[in-house]
Amino acid sequence: MAHQAPAYQPTPTLAFQRLLEVMNTLRLECPWDRKQTMESLRHLTIEEMYELADAILDKDMDEIKKELGDLIMHLVFYAKIAEEQQAFDITDVLNAVCDKLISRHPHIYGSKQVKDDEDVKANWEQIKLQEGNKSVLSGVPKSLPALVKAYRIQDKVRGVGFDWDDKTEVWKKVEEELKEFKEAYNIHHKAEIDIEKAEEEFGDLLFALTNYARHIGINPENALEKTNKKFIRRFSHLEKRAQQMQKDLKDMNLEEMDVYWNEAKSLGL
Repeated sequence: MAHQAPAYQPTPTLAFQRLLEVMNTLRLECPWDRKQTMESLRHLTIEEMYELADAILDKDMDEIKKELGDLIMHLVFYAKIAEEQQAFDITDVLNAVCDKLISRHPHIYGSKQVKDDEDVKANWEQIKLQEGNKSVLSGVPKSLPALVKAYRIQDKVRGVGFDWDDKTEVWKKVEEELKEFKEAYNIHHKAEIDIEKAEEEFGDLLFALTNYARHIGINPENALEKTNKKFIRRFSHLEKRAQQMQKDLKDMNLEEMDVYWNEAKSLGL
């Protein structure tokens, strides 16, 4: 028997209750939804996170709204599965995050005094250690992409004072790591390369560049993804123009390709 869909609701509380009702129905009645486990949903949730990240970089508010809805649906789905296993329910989830936010903001819900956002971050890390975290870095997920992980590691240790205050010192570290990479890669010589050593030094260089980006207010993941998108736009233009001229990219030299590449740049792509 068909169910009557819950109607649009005008407030956040009622709209959230509407979502819970929909999820309860789907979990009972839909063969696909009924079959899902936390493990089967995991890769889909990761995909939704990346779709949200793309929408944010594209500044597409309609798409951001859509992807936020998909993510909230996933969170409700996980909580519903846990409720069925008598582990916890969505009320427990919401109260737990509220309790955590209150506990970690003693400058708002207590008598703690702070000067700026850096004080807030330092307090946050200290409170996490008091809550039982064994290390400042224990909250960094192991499966984070390497560039994001580097940024989070650096940001977290800054919260306990392990960081330079002067960005010129950070840049000196970049130059030091670049010099060491050049030496490891034998960039000015033709001798055989120690690829493992070169890889290690290249990693150090990326880590130092990530640190400098953080110090000057640049998120390196966002910066690199914007460059990726820019490259794709320009290369797509190159492919399109080559096709219009009935040319095969494999038969073109770099100088010929650069004509269309520079054309893309002049068009603001």
